[in-house]
Amino acid sequence: MTETLLAYEPQIRAGIFAGMLLVMMLWEVLAPRRPQVIPRRRRWPANLGIVILNAILLRLIFPIAAMGMAVAAEVHGWGLLNQFGTGPSIAIPLSVLLLDLAIYLQHRLFHAVPLLWRLHRMHHADLELDVTTGARFHPVEILLSMLIKIALVAALGAPAVAVLLFEILLNATAMFNHSNVAMPTLLDRLLRRVLVTPDMHRVHHSVVPAETDSNFGFNLSLWDRLLGTYRAEPAAGQLGMTIVLELFRDPQELRLDRMLLQPLRDDGAPARKD
Repeated sequence: MTETLLAYEPQIRAGIFAGMLLVMMLWEVLAPRRPQVIPRRRRWPANLGIVILNAILLRLIFPIAAMGMAVAAEVHGWGLLNQFGTGPSIAIPLSVLLLDLAIYLQHRLFHAVPLLWRLHRMHHADLELDVTTGARFHPVEILLSMLIKIALVAALGAPAVAVLLFEILLNATAMFNHSNVAMPTLLDRLLRRVLVTPDMHRVHHSVVPAETDSNFGFNLSLWDRLLGTYRAEPAAGQLGMTIVLELFRDPQELRLDRMLLQPLRDDGAPARKD
């Protein structure tokens, strides 16, 4: 089964990504949460272009990626779970949980370290927030994130099934919680007890620094609640809040070339306003 998953992993992930993208796009059209000033035709070419560029770079630089490392760890007995002979019924859910915690901590790290923030701020510079923002990350950040993930999989000895499941969940929930979709208040409250909802994560994209430094989770809302970074609502409300960094508000910043160069630029402003 592991060999089959490894062989078809790109197709599985691409299929689920495309399906989730279409579902959330349709939801955004039928029930948008916030009015959008910048039309999709101005933003989506570069946002989707960066997704394609990142996918190509990952395949070229890390052909085996995290799934391949999981298989190698199992074969060679690397990692804590393999050392203890942990069965799949425990190893799979535990691996997914710990990998999700690692992504939460990594996200906080990319906000806290100035050099890493320069890479990550491209994600926060989108002039609107929608499903494509969930996949809008600088290529260098994506490569660093994959290095961290491969090291964690090796140290943990996570099963290949768990790694694939985590990757699918991470991509799907990132698109979900960045989407500009409206849902009933009661449903949002129920969902965010477990998952990061769009209203919850939107607070993280606020221009207010104290709000930007909250709600770091991509999948489970548990970590923000446990580690003191949870914020229920923005001070100005969901419709009144301002998103996007002060530094990159010019619509020209939506061009792919400008996005790629953002980590190198200051334009006379500090990297963070804390």
